[in-house]
Amino acid sequence: MSLTLPLAAKFGGVALAHLTREYPNKLEHVLNDDRDAMTPRQLHPVFFGSFDWHSCVHGYWLLATMLRRFPSIQLGHEITAVFDAQLTESKIAGEVEYLRRPLRGTFERPYGWAWLLMLSAELARHETDGGGRWSRTLQPLTDAFVDRFASFLPKATYPIRVGTHFNSAFALALALEYAVEVRDTGFADLLKAKARAWFGEDRDCQAWEPGGDDFLSSALMEAECMRRALAPGEFTVWVSKFLPGIAERSPSTLFEPAEVSDRSDGKIAHLDGLNLSRAWCWKSLAGAWPEGDRRRGAAITAAQTHLDAGLAHVVGDYMGEHWLATFAVLALMDS
Repeated sequence: MSLTLPLAAKFGGVALAHLTREYPNKLEHVLNDDRDAMTPRQLHPVFFGSFDWHSCVHGYWLLATMLRRFPSIQLGHEITAVFDAQLTESKIAGEVEYLRRPLRGTFERPYGWAWLLMLSAELARHETDGGGRWSRTLQPLTDAFVDRFASFLPKATYPIRVGTHFNSAFALALALEYAVEVRDTGFADLLKAKARAWFGEDRDCQAWEPGGDDFLSSALMEAECMRRALAPGEFTVWVSKFLPGIAERSPSTLFEPAEVSDRSDGKIAHLDGLNLSRAWCWKSLAGAWPEGDRRRGAAITAAQTHLDAGLAHVVGDYMGEHWLATFAVLALMDS
């Protein structure tokens, strides 16, 4: 299944419904003094909706992606109006200023950092006047997070391999997409070098997953990160050592969708996202092998199985609804 105009309209409508919905809201926020006791909208002039900062950021990414891929989408005028109202110089300056306050060096590290760069990469692809304007307006915040990556990665001795927001491979993969799109070769080289340092010698992944609140596969996300960081031939050698049993559907847990027992529980609802993000990874990884390769067939089948398990649950409860459409779009896009 691919991303179609009806699905784009559905997911776009979901995102528009929560992008500027301020409450409920889960803040990641350090108070330095009484002046920091403010509402989400006061703290974050742009990204105050969608339950949390990072979900709001990738809600904008989703809408920007839908607008570029489907210029005739009926929601186009609404999307444009929100972007024009929110992506202004003064509001972006407010987001940058938030980062400058003490004890905010780890704010949204690394998940929110990576999604902000993904949004920037998507806006850079737009060929309309509006897209160019939004891209330029966002640039100071983009630069701030590139700088944070550049400062952090050299001192990050060990990767974080969990299946949640702290996953290092996910952040590198998204940041690499930005670096490649804007042709920042220095930043791309830094990201690729760190991927090699963290994951280059990994072998025989046991894939002890899923955990109870995973929305990323630690194993598959690492593989997808390395697919982006390595040359094609080098990657196929690496992945044959990292996941040597793909053709035999091993480790079996990577081929079996997670069960979701309660979609009103925000942590358990993460598992719907795991199914969608696995579908995305398997679909991407399948392209590393030629037609007829058993690994390619196993990956394609696994991608469809996981997509079928997750796609029906994008809409329903707000605990998933405020973010799952993003991962559905990742899984459905052809590139």
